[in-house]
Amino acid sequence: MDVFPIIVVIAFFQLAIIQKPFPQLGQTLFGVVLVVIGLFIFILGLESALFPIGEKMANEFALKGNPWWIIFFGFALGFSTTIAEPALTVIASKAGNLAAGAGAIADNKDAVASFVLGLRFTVAFSVGLAIAIGVVRILKGWPLIWFIMGGYGLIVITTFFAPKEIIGIAYDSGGITTSTITVPLVTALGVGLATSIRGRNPMLDGFGLIALASLSPIVFVLGYGIFIYGVGGV
Repeated sequence: MDVFPIIVVIAFFQLAIIQKPFPQLGQTLFGVVLVVIGLFIFILGLESALFPIGEKMANEFALKGNPWWIIFFGFALGFSTTIAEPALTVIASKAGNLAAGAGAIADNKDAVASFVLGLRFTVAFSVGLAIAIGVVRILKGWPLIWFIMGGYGLIVITTFFAPKEIIGIAYDSGGITTSTITVPLVTALGVGLATSIRGRNPMLDGFGLIALASLSPIVFVLGYGIFIYGVGGV
């Protein structure tokens, strides 16, 4: 049922608008079957393992009573899950090749690899920092709205100084970093932590970590672009 609307849209435009048969129809159908099986296994894994272990670890850290451990855990979790995101790896690699082709960096394998690695670590560090700040927000009970307003205000200001070549990549990085691996574990951490702390509401305080993790890479990648390209401006 999750995949069916996508199949309908693709089939309609391919057959009714483009009016051409599917190229390699057998391979396409096989790929659709793999996607359905993969989604089923992934959702099953979320429900049976990732969500429970995230909430359990948050509960255990809360029982320890030492806020620094849970803050550090939030940073490490955000950093490690972002580094592991397949979408980030693909986008960073594409951005490195395009940067080399545009002459922004040296057009050789080492320069591209260094740019890609720097971009991945910049995004991962920003997400880790955002999760750590989000954990502090839950511990303190601070309103989420102030963090969102401040974060997007900083994004707007930084955009004016960032080079044009990096702006699109920066804004996309906020979306690709909160994907299949990061979202389940980070959401489980927030909900589990808010559930474990007296006076916190899981609905009001437990959610919002993903929002912070989405906006922080934009600021950091814009800054990374300023560092690589120099000050630009829209």
